[in-house]
Amino acid sequence: MYTAVVMASASDAQAADLTLCWAAWDPANALVELSKDFEEKSGNKMHFEFVPWPNFADRMLNELNSGGKLCDLLIGDSQWLGGAAENGQYVKLNDFFEKEGIKMEDFIPATVVGYAEWPKNSPNYWAMPAFGDVVGWTYRKDWFERPDIQADFKQRYGRDLAVPKNWNDLVDIATFFQGREIDGKKVYGAAIYTERGSEGITMGAMNALYSYGFEYQNPNKPYDLDGFVNSPDAVAGLEEYKKLYDCCTPPGHSDAYMTQDVDAYRSGQVALQMNFTFTWPGINADANVGGDKSGYFPNPAGPKGAQFAQLGGQGISVVAASEKQKEALDYIKWFGQPNIQQTWWKLGGYSALQAVVEDPSFASSQPYAKPFLNSMAIVKDFWAEPSYASLLQASQERFHDYVVANQGTAKEALDGLAKDWKAVFEDEGKY
Repeated sequence: MYTAVVMASASDAQAADLTLCWAAWDPANALVELSKDFEEKSGNKMHFEFVPWPNFADRMLNELNSGGKLCDLLIGDSQWLGGAAENGQYVKLNDFFEKEGIKMEDFIPATVVGYAEWPKNSPNYWAMPAFGDVVGWTYRKDWFERPDIQADFKQRYGRDLAVPKNWNDLVDIATFFQGREIDGKKVYGAAIYTERGSEGITMGAMNALYSYGFEYQNPNKPYDLDGFVNSPDAVAGLEEYKKLYDCCTPPGHSDAYMTQDVDAYRSGQVALQMNFTFTWPGINADANVGGDKSGYFPNPAGPKGAQFAQLGGQGISVVAASEKQKEALDYIKWFGQPNIQQTWWKLGGYSALQAVVEDPSFASSQPYAKPFLNSMAIVKDFWAEPSYASLLQASQERFHDYVVANQGTAKEALDGLAKDWKAVFEDEGKY
């Protein structure tokens, strides 16, 4: 566990002004509140640079690549880790962790691999897991429980209307609700990710692809893509995602990501919503759809029983260009304490610390706590290679062209994606 955190008071050392950079979203507001404790104990003053999600990657990667000194601490996306490590933009934390008794085995294993390690599955750490997140699903529990709707569903499908066990169930449920009238209002099946400009449709489609059997590469031969990226199972998964888009999304949902899905759900348009689990506290508190009106479940399994979900979330790193690395490390040491992590969870942050999520009271602390844990147990992540931006651009184009723009077949899309990715890796000398 952690050693006791002892910080110099403001009278013992000159206070520093630290800037923490992250995305502009509800968890960031919770972190501002949480950080008041650090300010009080350390005498340091925290400043925050929060950038809206659509601009977050461009803004922060430009800052890192230019050697800028805006950020002392950065809560950066998992996909940036390889580039930031190899380009010397993050401080390596191994010596610091060892000195302070901070052990990576105290965190949810998937978050260590996803947010902290580069190369993956090696004991080289460039961040501390800061915010656990994963794609999951929200559903209108109150609609599912209505006797008239239950009876209609059972008559149509021969089974009870319940949380879907697999993607076929999910599509059936979305189809059932598509165009249905509830309380005098026309509703739709599912709000899913379709956005093309940044990462949206990739973060969405991968949930179907993973559970159908997609693999990024040959497990026994790195960067060997053919027959894995474009396997028959992967093709079926992409076809299933398009099927869900074609049958069951609300009107105009062709360029949707986190905000658009939340809006569609909160406004009562849809029965199901795909989104990162960070949205669940806000939904639970929402006046229109919160409380007992909503339920939560992990990404469903595929036809062969495989069940995976797209990892979100971030680690917190010290920026190498910072002139206040000592104080920034003090912040990480403070943030990692179990009592601070417990408060982080209570304020709306998703702690990745085992002591928090394995506490007997955790699963019942919120209606979405157990689905969050179940979701974090099945995560996979996109490439975290230094070239991840080029890899992501290719998947965004291939998926959107097929799913939304009706261009070509799923097989052609994935064959093209394998070709695109191989070209990126060839340029990097991987072959």
